[in-house]
Amino acid sequence: MPLIVVPTPIGNLEDITLRALRNLREADLVACEDTRRTGRLLAHYEIKKLLVAYHEHNEDRLAPELAERARTEKVALVSDAGTPLVSDPGYRLIRACIETGVEVEALPGPSAVMTALVASGLPADVVIFLGFPPRKGRERKELLERVSGEPSTFVLFESPHRLAKTLKELPAETPVAVCRELTKLHEEVFRGTAAEAAEHFAGGVRGEIVLVVRGGASEEPTDFEEVVERAREYVAQGESPSRAAALAAKESGQSRREVYNRLVKP
Repeated sequence: MPLIVVPTPIGNLEDITLRALRNLREADLVACEDTRRTGRLLAHYEIKKLLVAYHEHNEDRLAPELAERARTEKVALVSDAGTPLVSDPGYRLIRACIETGVEVEALPGPSAVMTALVASGLPADVVIFLGFPPRKGRERKELLERVSGEPSTFVLFESPHRLAKTLKELPAETPVAVCRELTKLHEEVFRGTAAEAAEHFAGGVRGEIVLVVRGGASEEPTDFEEVVERAREYVAQGESPSRAAALAAKESGQSRREVYNRLVKP
């Protein structure tokens, strides 16, 4: 029998797949972080199952036992919300199953990381997920320096009471999106610079937060006219103005729309 890794809604209970519901109904037991929270989800869909609490405090002890049960029973693994293993327990159980020859079947489904990335409006060319940043010390300093200097898009989880601190430690012009309470009643996505976001949330913030950051703001900015000239070179090579602007903008971090407008309206 396989271990089925089942993503669950990150807020809105309608965000669950038919395949996930079928596997939950067919499971002999469901391993979950919080039996009360998973119990409410299953009750919403009129599913009654044996629930086993499996979380960071007991996963070392329970992983071998659950892997052994998965030999003869269908075990479903869920987290409180989203996809298991993404800043949630589950890695040790999956490793235990793989090492003992138990099949692992991972279902696609809800993920706060992917939802925030898409909603952010920031480039998705190179994406790095960092989970929760360290609270203090050298590791935090090094991580934020990396985020500031590397031209990639970073996705982080952050707590409401540390959001302001993190935003203020980024270069002021860093493009960010603060995604709060995704898929829930009070969902909010703030897009702007780190300085603008810090001002917007200066009065405090509540809820679960995903912070999306476009790194590289600490690097020397590329001269805009150089970017436009590069776009002209692409046009000369046979690219359309739209494609040329997109290529030059991606290389420099400039706005594709602004490069295009300057290219076609000198």
